[in-house]
Amino acid sequence: MPIFDPYFVTVAVIAVLIVGLSKAGLLGSLGMVAVPLLSLVMPARDAAGMMLPVLLAMDAIAVWTYRKDVDWRIIRIMLPGAAVGTLLGWLLWSVVSDDGVLLFVGVVTLLFILDALLPLRKKLEGLRPSRAWGNFWGGLSGFTSFISHTGGPPFQIYVLPQRLSPALYAGTSAVFFAIVNTAKLVPYFFLGQLSLHSLQLSATLVPVGIAGVLIGVWLVRRISMVWFYRIAYWLVFLLALYIIWKSTTGLLAGA
Repeated sequence: MPIFDPYFVTVAVIAVLIVGLSKAGLLGSLGMVAVPLLSLVMPARDAAGMMLPVLLAMDAIAVWTYRKDVDWRIIRIMLPGAAVGTLLGWLLWSVVSDDGVLLFVGVVTLLFILDALLPLRKKLEGLRPSRAWGNFWGGLSGFTSFISHTGGPPFQIYVLPQRLSPALYAGTSAVFFAIVNTAKLVPYFFLGQLSLHSLQLSATLVPVGIAGVLIGVWLVRRISMVWFYRIAYWLVFLLALYIIWKSTTGLLAGA
């Protein structure tokens, strides 16, 4: 897709700006709409390759900004599973359907939101879930992140109920995905996802992503914790409905 195509530019800028806001911790997992949105103007796997350098640039800004706001206990618990999930994503890259992964992520995310509304979950919020639970969701996050940069919902399923402050949540998320995305560089290179053309597209979108992160950081520091989680849960709920619809439509079209 030519860089100067107005439709491509509009969709790409919107997608990257949303990811930038999400990287700052403002929009929860809404950043996962990047690949689905970009799939409107380019193949989904090409979109995943193009987005990786952009994500890494945004990760660097987010990690530096929130370097003092990180729950390292969560990072230590989730990273081993994420490493296994990333490896599985590499091994299954050629046989796993993008739409199949998105449908699975959407259903799991919707169940997570419905579960969050139950009285039992409200009583459990603030407690520290088990290491095995964190390893599991870390693994699923690593796998879905590798396939289509949709690792946000599994990460949130483990982290959101712990009710971190907005800044601490943003910093923990930034460090986790910075490590996961860096680990994807070598596999993406060998899979041919980092072509010269995709890197040129990435370079044109990096400033947009950085602007999104900076705007998001400014807002996160000023939003109340109550409204932060209220917005996050509703956005993730709407996102779950969207990706279930999109993935189901894709699967039916390919049937």
